[in-house]
Amino acid sequence: MNQLLEFGLGDKLKVKGKFGAVGVVGCGSIGQGIVLLAARNGMEVVFIDVSSTRIKEIFISIESQLDYEICHWGMTSSDKRLVLSRIKGSTDYKELGICDIVIEAIGSRKQGTLVEPRKDIFHKIESVVNAETIISSNISTLMISDLAEILKNPGRAVGIHFIEPIDKTTIVEVVKGVKSTKEAHEKVMRFCQLIRKKGVCVNESPGNISTRMLIPIINEACEILLEGIATIDDIDLTMRETFGHNIGPFEMADKIGLDKILKYMENLYAEYGESKYKASPVIKRLVRANHFGRYSGNGFYNYDNDKPVSNNLTHALVR
Repeated sequence: MNQLLEFGLGDKLKVKGKFGAVGVVGCGSIGQGIVLLAARNGMEVVFIDVSSTRIKEIFISIESQLDYEICHWGMTSSDKRLVLSRIKGSTDYKELGICDIVIEAIGSRKQGTLVEPRKDIFHKIESVVNAETIISSNISTLMISDLAEILKNPGRAVGIHFIEPIDKTTIVEVVKGVKSTKEAHEKVMRFCQLIRKKGVCVNESPGNISTRMLIPIINEACEILLEGIATIDDIDLTMRETFGHNIGPFEMADKIGLDKILKYMENLYAEYGESKYKASPVIKRLVRANHFGRYSGNGFYNYDNDKPVSNNLTHALVR
């Protein structure tokens, strides 16, 4: 309980090595995943969020995730205490001053895929960190160069895209902007190694690799559905069983969130103007009906306790 009340056991975090301390701005599901990943790999972590109430909620969520791992033999109670001791939450950007890398990870669900809020965050980060600190953003369809232009030293900005679920995927896309320095890029690649991820070098392009590959697959699955060729269940089953995917395109869309998928589609279509990125009418109908996917309880599937139970409502919407 003291952890929740004090937002961290230590009053002052000590830097341990080149990436001794990591900062995260915005601690939704992605931000929490980054926080836990860094803390579990021995790094001190400072996360910034909007209020003390929100920070308490985040610690409760983090503790719940760690308790789940304990229940499934993924860690011990001692491991949990050690991980929590490395995490500090604050509303004050000055707390980021000790960090070797700071990652902006505000939720696209609330802020959308907008540049200006993230540029403002970059400006605040730069005003409190030292000259060597890497300033990064968990970006998918935005350009790191657009965010970096607000910085006095844009060369320190490198994009880093964590792919959900963060604790299970092994790949991180490392995006080099127009002005990103070789040194900054190499530091981020090293950071990926330290958190036990494989950094994939990506030249700056909206959608990187993963999102540009995923969106056309989801769109084509929607077209097959609209043409009456197969059902949602059978399309997902075919992709899982034939190509070895863990989940099918509709399951993936629900997991990411259809509102986020729609924003990705709109950004990619605006950038490239290619029909393969244009949002399917199915996605638009579901979002208008507030069927956002797993987190809302309804998407391509309906959910009960986070488990798919049926898709009857979806069938009615796409007819």
